[in-house]
Amino acid sequence: MRPVFPFSAIVGQDEMKLALLLVAVDPTIGGVMVFGDRGTGKSTAVRALAGLLPPMKVVAGCRYGCDPQANGARCDECQARAVAGVPSKSVLAPVPVVDLPLGATEDRVVGALDLEKALTTGEKAFEPGLLARAHRGFLYVDEVNLLEDHLVDLLLDAAATGENVVEREGVSIRHPSRFVLVGSGNPEEGELRPQLLDRFGLAVDVRTPTVIATRIDVIKRRDAFDRDPVAFMTHWHKADAKVRRHLEKARARLDALVVSDAVLERAATLCSQLGTDGLRGELTLLRTSRAMAAYEGDHEVTLAHLRRIAPMALRHRLRRNVLDDAGSTTRVERAIAELWGDVVATR
Repeated sequence: MRPVFPFSAIVGQDEMKLALLLVAVDPTIGGVMVFGDRGTGKSTAVRALAGLLPPMKVVAGCRYGCDPQANGARCDECQARAVAGVPSKSVLAPVPVVDLPLGATEDRVVGALDLEKALTTGEKAFEPGLLARAHRGFLYVDEVNLLEDHLVDLLLDAAATGENVVEREGVSIRHPSRFVLVGSGNPEEGELRPQLLDRFGLAVDVRTPTVIATRIDVIKRRDAFDRDPVAFMTHWHKADAKVRRHLEKARARLDALVVSDAVLERAATLCSQLGTDGLRGELTLLRTSRAMAAYEGDHEVTLAHLRRIAPMALRHRLRRNVLDDAGSTTRVERAIAELWGDVVATR
């Protein structure tokens, strides 16, 4: 495995790192969209996060990484073995991080027939694609706003159903495809389709650091990693291990946290005040605030948790207002101040 820059060594970009940690605690939040400049550590942070996560259990020999404890979300092959009463062995595998290149073909994404096997043996075999490789992991799309429309449609289908269905030359394959979608892009280079943007649970902004000391720190750490990756990773091993334990504890306590009606009422009121479409905003606020409380080790979800994560959960869901030239983050924070003036932002 190639060396990966440690997550704990990333300088600044606190909101992006927090968003990635929260979707690692609860993948049902729906992924992260990162807007901002090139060269600000977006792809580095995604790959580094996967290195923090403990190995996951998969069905031995399964090409799709099916969960041996999942009853329904399995590929056709695992489902057939389960129906036949054939026991499945489990093995540990790393959490996958898959890059989806802009120029990928449809067959590369969803899967294709194995032509070599078909020509040599006459058997129709299926070669899994990127959606299969990303199952139970992360699918990262750099410059997602430049992704071709037909690939966007494929992502939308997989995100909505949690599975990938491929029919090629008489071969019908169905397999689960549940992943945390992480995208990045510069809004100046093209807008993202609203249907895809709405599928991202959280949206964060990253900017090139302006403080000279911060820029120097970034350069020094990156140079040290490039010169001796092993030594650099060893130096940051304890810090990453601490974050990993934090994530594991947060996952363990997540289901025990209950969100009160008072918090839900505030979430619904905020979304109504901002005029967000549908109810996905409220669901994201619910799941993200619960993950925030779990990550911080709290026993209940409070309004302070909700207030802290509200901008990243709602800033990309606002309609454009020609009478208000304020940025989306400012509009969310202004609505919070108007509705929750009595709630402090601290824990």
